[in-house]
Amino acid sequence: MSSTKPIERVAIVGATGRIGGAFAKALLQTGKHTVTALTRPDSKGTLPEGVKVVKVNYDDEASLVEALKGQQFLAITLGVRAPADLHAKIATSAGKAGVPYVMPNSYGYPVDRESLREEDVYAKTVVQKVIDVESNGVSSPITLSCGFWYEWSLALGEQWFGFTIKDRKVTFFDDGKRTITVSTWDQCGRALSGLLSLPESGASPSVTDWKIKAVLINSFRVSQRDMLDSLNRVMGTTDAEWEVRYEPAAKRFEDGAEELKRGIFTGFAKMLYAGVFLASNENSDYAAKSPLANDVLGLPKEELDEATKRAVDMVQGGWNPFAEYS
Repeated sequence: MSSTKPIERVAIVGATGRIGGAFAKALLQTGKHTVTALTRPDSKGTLPEGVKVVKVNYDDEASLVEALKGQQFLAITLGVRAPADLHAKIATSAGKAGVPYVMPNSYGYPVDRESLREEDVYAKTVVQKVIDVESNGVSSPITLSCGFWYEWSLALGEQWFGFTIKDRKVTFFDDGKRTITVSTWDQCGRALSGLLSLPESGASPSVTDWKIKAVLINSFRVSQRDMLDSLNRVMGTTDAEWEVRYEPAAKRFEDGAEELKRGIFTGFAKMLYAGVFLASNENSDYAAKSPLANDVLGLPKEELDEATKRAVDMVQGGWNPFAEYS
């Protein structure tokens, strides 16, 4: 039943992760929501103080359904190593539990189903996650389109944004000047809390405005050149202290696809990121042409150098979630 009150009961799958943790933290700060984290019985992850914890067996549908009963909104955040069928299992269980809204695990660039290209692996994956939710016959999907996560992408290495900060190396795709839309984890967290602090329904703006739609937000519009300028300011370096090389984005895309076929994990990242920087990608800088929800959701203007410093600190602190793949 719809209500003019904000949504109060929110469940998160993956609340011990970066984006799930940002969601949980921002939601709790409003004081308007009860946040429940679904975790595996053997989870060692840390949760923000104030989050309710429900242990679930993701292979047991009854366990999932029981954990989701009474929840009004579910945000699914899964890591890249999650089983391929897990998202669909969670979405199906959300329907059986009667959850009205589900945010699928498709945080990135907006996708137009009508013009879906066969070779666009990323877009097909995003669409499938939305279909997982639609297929349960109960829940309405609300997608958060935020572009690439800035700190994550900058800190991870050459296959992502082209930067190896530790070694002061960068590969510019084409000329390095193509602008794309990106967001920070914190901005994504604020976006979800801002959305769920609106009335569920009634006069606009309300949560139902985004029913079966994407919430478009951003932090920055940047090129690789902008990123290097920011790194120089943060690290006190100049271009002369960086090893700069250039590579066609189209070649990187093809190389990444070939590496992925050979089972090289980072090939997917190479292909995914090169694909966003291709001149033919019309959605990579959606903030330049599409109405954003930033103002409606009360999102602040952020400082690029502050976000860049967080990425540098992560690298200097030894952060590498994919160490076993390198």
